Amino acid sequence: MQEIKTSILTIEQQKRISMTGVSSVDAFSETEIVLTVNGTRVHITGAHLKVLAFSEGTGNFAASGEIVSVRYGNKNSLKKLFR
Repeated sequence: MQEIKTSILTIEQQKRISMTGVSSVDAFSETEIVLTVNGTRVHITGAHLKVLAFSEGTGNFAASGEIVSVRYGNKNSLKKLFR
């Protein structure tokens, strides 16, 4: 059984995002970053996205760009958070 780790998501002025508890960075481009957190896919969409840091050992992740939405799995929990 997979251990559930605490994950904290921080978005600063829609231009920087950081997250803890990230298992892997599965895909990234200028418009989307896909992460795995506790077995769930997290999709970050926007423009000019750039992965700044990721540590597999600590699970810390950071990216910058224009952040438009964050979506966990198939849920729209944070989708279109910014308008």
